[in-house]
Amino acid sequence: MPFKFTYVDNIPGLIIIEPVVFEDDRGFFMETYSYKEFERVGISEKFVQDNHSKSKKGVLRGLHFQIEPFAQSKLVRCVKGEIFDVAVDIRPNSPTFKKWFGLILSEGNKRMLYIPKGFAHGFVVLSEVAEVEYKVDNFYSPEHERGIIWNDPEIGINWPIEYPILSAKDRNLPRLSEIVLELKINDF
Repeated sequence: MPFKFTYVDNIPGLIIIEPVVFEDDRGFFMETYSYKEFERVGISEKFVQDNHSKSKKGVLRGLHFQIEPFAQSKLVRCVKGEIFDVAVDIRPNSPTFKKWFGLILSEGNKRMLYIPKGFAHGFVVLSEVAEVEYKVDNFYSPEHERGIIWNDPEIGINWPIEYPILSAKDRNLPRLSEIVLELKINDF
């Protein structure tokens, strides 16, 4: 089996994926995605777009998501450096609404995080530079793009940084309570 799948106990839907890595003195080889293996554990999305970002230490991107009909599931991995990756349950009728989960993704641990529709996503760079790749199952749509401020006190994410570097857009995102009416039950 080329992957180990671990379900996040306190927030259903999130899955940590650890690939089996074959290393020798030449380097390493690993599968990073297999529809057959992922479908076996319930990840059956058809990924339609790959994204790649590069950021310097202290950059925080997020918390981002898209609403229907362009909501996205994501498969996130850090291919260079190290990040603290976060997913927040924004499904209003979910028993884990407003709960967050975070973990370190790095080129060293090679972990991935599967984030289904109905979650906001963000990360902060812990290394000098980090490159993050993620697959999405729906195309980018500016009209459907939304976000939540990174330090929303209702969510209470324990970020490992006090003063992140933010884009102007991310600095001005609303709190979850300001957009909750837009998050209809059928959106995710």
